[in-house]
Amino acid sequence: MRLRRRDWLAGAAAVAAVGPVSAAGDPLYRRGNDADPETLDPHKSSTVAEAHLLRDLCDGLLTYDNLGAIVPGAAKDWTVSEDGRTYRFTLRPDGRWSNGDPVTASDFAYSLRRIMDPATGAKYAEVLFPILNAAAINRGERPADSLGVSAPDPATVEITLEEPTPYFLELLTHQTAAPVHAASVAQHGEAFTRPGHLVTNGPYRLVDRVPGDRIQLEVNPHHPEASSFAIRKVAFLPTPDLSGAVRRYAAGEIDSLADLPGDQMAALRTRFGSQVVLGPALGLAALAVNTRKAPFSDVRVRRALSLVIDRDYLAKALFGDTMSPAWSLCPDGLDHYRTPPEIEGRQGLPIDHEEEARGLLAAAGFDPKSNPLRVEYRFNMSDNNRNTAVALAEMWRDIGIVTRFAYTDAKTHFAYLRDGGDFDIARMSWIADYSDPQNFLFLLQTGNDGFNAGHWSNAEYDALLKQGAAERDLKRRADMLYRAEEIALHELPWIPLMHYRTKALISPRLHGYHPNLRNAAPTRYLRLDS
Repeated sequence: MRLRRRDWLAGAAAVAAVGPVSAAGDPLYRRGNDADPETLDPHKSSTVAEAHLLRDLCDGLLTYDNLGAIVPGAAKDWTVSEDGRTYRFTLRPDGRWSNGDPVTASDFAYSLRRIMDPATGAKYAEVLFPILNAAAINRGERPADSLGVSAPDPATVEITLEEPTPYFLELLTHQTAAPVHAASVAQHGEAFTRPGHLVTNGPYRLVDRVPGDRIQLEVNPHHPEASSFAIRKVAFLPTPDLSGAVRRYAAGEIDSLADLPGDQMAALRTRFGSQVVLGPALGLAALAVNTRKAPFSDVRVRRALSLVIDRDYLAKALFGDTMSPAWSLCPDGLDHYRTPPEIEGRQGLPIDHEEEARGLLAAAGFDPKSNPLRVEYRFNMSDNNRNTAVALAEMWRDIGIVTRFAYTDAKTHFAYLRDGGDFDIARMSWIADYSDPQNFLFLLQTGNDGFNAGHWSNAEYDALLKQGAAERDLKRRADMLYRAEEIALHELPWIPLMHYRTKALISPRLHGYHPNLRNAAPTRYLRLDS
């Protein structure tokens, strides 16, 4: 057993109470959300917290149920051409916007063109790049009306792709594929998302928004299934302070939490029992390495750093089994894939690999006494991330590495990396948008600087991803992507640490919550006791 381990304690600040437990009449579902959203414009959205909200406000052509299954949204059915490139959706005839306007095919054509228009400034337009000409439009190289989307009649949306894309239907469940109300955008401009202005076509409509406190929704009375929704009112409460959020839950001020402090899991299980609910997730926590910068451009250094990381300790002791050790970039269980390849070091304990790691560092010119490797580890500050940083520094210290920290809030951290800031090693995290290996492997493509912060480039890797995108045979495609992942795991531009698991607190009052790989729990499928 490894003996060089410690326990770390995390503190939390007090948080103000949320207000009345319920209002008169229908009970209010007080739903903890990861953070306060930056926007309620689906075409500028980019976060999980925004996705939870927009799933209640908007119906895309397709959506998720509370089991994470893809189900009809605004479309009632669809067909796919024999070549896999053309999708034809028939809208349900009773679809309505929250102001009573009918939902039409032209709403979707307008919205898909809007997100690709460079003037919109969409952060996540690439999710829909499989659509014909989408990437070129987003780069400003083609006009928006050349997008492969049309509305041959008010009830029919036709979408043509660049190439067959086996996961395209799942892309249409993403919040970026949601429609916006064109007349409201024209009338209000950027202010169309404000209470009183926002018109949406989903099961709920916006009532009020108090930044940093709550976003309150009520049932959209014009939605065709409005009468079937058990929960009539929901308030999304931002809970970035996880320890404080747990206290609010225990005080009966919140009915569910979408995340929990990993270092408190044992105590939470003891205190709340079956109210603690864990599930699978499409997520990865990793270390990005700046491969443009010596000595981190040397794969021997990257391998040494990886070999001595005790992933089991991180996942179990620090995160209370709310994460699982990651030996690959892709989590197991993805659609259209094989069991992922693995990095070196899975066999045995990390301490068993320390001698090999010291040898790699020596070969790269380092000596623990006279010339130790010095690393700056950059991360976004939270209790869990701080504890992980301290643990990594201790593990690396065992082979003579000296670590210092640089940390900021999450927004600043990821903006710094996205904008090309200098670093040695930096925390990265990724929650996939769909269950396909491409949505993990594209992160390290040449030129994807928003995620490939270390600017790693490998021609064979890029070629395999390009070939996989054009391959219609799913087995051959899986083999190509498997080989690409093998290359990334050998080169280690990202060092995988852990795969995410969802962790939630669910009140006994709340029914219908089912943990699932997509982390989807639309309010429309839930029920709250009075």
